[in-house]
Amino acid sequence: MTTEHFDGAASLEDRILGGLDAEQREVASTLNGPLCVLAGAGTGKTRAITHRIAYGVHSGVYSPQRLLAVTFTARAAAEMRSRLRDLGAGNVQARTFHAAALRQLQFFWPQAVGGTLPNLLDHKAQMLAEAARRLRLSTDRASIRDLASEIEWAKVSMLTPANYLENAQDRGAPGGFDLTAVARVFQSYEDVKTDRNVIDFEDVLLITVGILQEDEKVAATVREQYRHFVVDEYQDVSPLQQRLLELWLGGRDELCVVGDASQTIYSFTGASPKHLLEFKARYPKANVVKLIRDYRSTPQVVKLANDLLAGRRSGGPVADAAWASPLQLVAQRPAGPAPQFTECADDEAEAATVAQKIKALLDDGTPASEVAVLFRTNGQSEAYEQALAAAGIGYQLRGGERFFARKEVRDAILQLRAATRAVAETDSPQPLGQLVRDIVSSLGYTDSAPHSGGALRERWESLAALVALADELVQVRGAQFSLADFVNELQERSLAQHAPTVQGVTLASLHAAKGLEWDAVFLVGLSEGLMPISFADSPESVDEERRLLYVGITRAREHLSLSWSTARTPGGRANRKPSRFLDGLRPDSVASSSTRGKVTVTRRKAAAPAMCRVCGSMLGTGAERKVGRCNSCPPGYEEQTFDALRNWRREVALSAEVPAFVVFTDATLTAIAEARPASLEELARLAGVGPAKLERYGEDVLRVLTESTSL
Repeated sequence: MTTEHFDGAASLEDRILGGLDAEQREVASTLNGPLCVLAGAGTGKTRAITHRIAYGVHSGVYSPQRLLAVTFTARAAAEMRSRLRDLGAGNVQARTFHAAALRQLQFFWPQAVGGTLPNLLDHKAQMLAEAARRLRLSTDRASIRDLASEIEWAKVSMLTPANYLENAQDRGAPGGFDLTAVARVFQSYEDVKTDRNVIDFEDVLLITVGILQEDEKVAATVREQYRHFVVDEYQDVSPLQQRLLELWLGGRDELCVVGDASQTIYSFTGASPKHLLEFKARYPKANVVKLIRDYRSTPQVVKLANDLLAGRRSGGPVADAAWASPLQLVAQRPAGPAPQFTECADDEAEAATVAQKIKALLDDGTPASEVAVLFRTNGQSEAYEQALAAAGIGYQLRGGERFFARKEVRDAILQLRAATRAVAETDSPQPLGQLVRDIVSSLGYTDSAPHSGGALRERWESLAALVALADELVQVRGAQFSLADFVNELQERSLAQHAPTVQGVTLASLHAAKGLEWDAVFLVGLSEGLMPISFADSPESVDEERRLLYVGITRAREHLSLSWSTARTPGGRANRKPSRFLDGLRPDSVASSSTRGKVTVTRRKAAAPAMCRVCGSMLGTGAERKVGRCNSCPPGYEEQTFDALRNWRREVALSAEVPAFVVFTDATLTAIAEARPASLEELARLAGVGPAKLERYGEDVLRVLTESTSL
């Protein structure tokens, strides 16, 4: 969050526009008429548009109640509201398309439709499963998920069950069903919703559009309420969202849109950059401002991002027409380290190598919260979870348990809320930061982090994030920011899932990383079949995969590492190739002279194939290598020993509130049972027992082995 310091004696322009660069200032000072802002990654687009709104409010051009700022995630909307409050424009509404439409629908439903608004369906799975059963179709969890995605695409593309089939001929076989079956499931799903009197999230937009189209009185009321509109991430609007925006405008042109076609990565959901690209044609008098000064990343990272997009080759007339000329970013930061390219022997070696590099960064002082590992599919995360756990490095899985759903966070908010009255009655002069520290100390917060890992460390990190947020908000909002204000802020952030920063390396998919940034980013699994993904079978879909990698690269501020493996499993065939997107970027690939010599590459040589100590055959999986024998050979441990180790692991995992594999994987437990180490030195030689686990569990493991022998 950017801290704003305003001098009351300074002019309005100096106070609000003074800290902006020339292009940002042009955006912020262009208050009327259609405006299109083409903003590259890291160029300060949110800063530009929030200062534009604040400048318009303070100069009297905008009435804060009559301006609607729309973005695509609740977190982005919360961040925009927070910045607007800091700029003295806290009354402006900043919402997602769905939140804005739902608010209007709740207000106008009684007069436009009558009765009570149907309940909103949180998840489609149960209704879709029933819809399929009515048609006697067999489904599983994966097919239901695919059908849900397809129906969502159809609805945001403004298709109905009746016209879906003729407009979906290039959609493949969603969920394994032919398109005729999908159309039938689509209709059945709509029937089930009607029977249950529920609507889904897409219906919120569809019904709002329907009411605005059919009821002129409602449309006039909405247009009277909102005179000015700002739309962020405009490259991601769907046809349905664009139609809703047009109805809100009602033919007016008081619209500012912000986007970057090179960051279009959600086409599979119905998003299309064509509305951004065609904005000037739709509004010939529109001002177009390009933000190309990158304040986020070093020149080395920016150059790699620019080169990636410049390396795109023609994909034919259709793909070329959909590919927008990318913005050429210009780095504003000092030079940093060259991006690293690392080739590893297998997935296990790649995860271990990344964990080692992360540990080196942490040892050099980089906070764990400023490190991210980004991958193409969620299924790739497990190897990195295990590698980081083995190295004793804490991590958080983006898309896992939400911050405000954690028990310690809920308890902390309850205690903070309970303390507000007592603090108000005593009129305590104690600074907010210290006050929050005192209140959450009863829940396990201390000024220094605990040395242990697991649940204790995770609980401390959650509480530490709340303390850090309190300190940050006092710095931004001023010393008058009270405990009651802090509790209200937490309540709003909870509703928007706008979580504070938590210590721990972030593991996330490339799609989930959109809108975020870190000091150090590790882009992993960059081999053909994963990047681009194997089902990207058209030039347009391959272009989208290139844009996805571009988004990944531009998340990094300073340190950037790109890696891939030549085989899936240890000892497996080395038949993988680096991603085609790295051609011309890697030093040893075909490249222009301007690219060579600007990056470093490391190759991790494959170790000699491990052999089974029982039958002598080559071991093919990481689990077999840890145990030292192939799965077909009989185990060499006593059953009572393995059971004792497994029972001990279960108790430790339950106590620490972590999955059992985080303590030791089954393969490592088997290796311990078979080797029966008699000392910490012998235990340390086993695969899967790193220094951190040796220190944490070593003595207990030896005790369990000794006790199981005496049984």
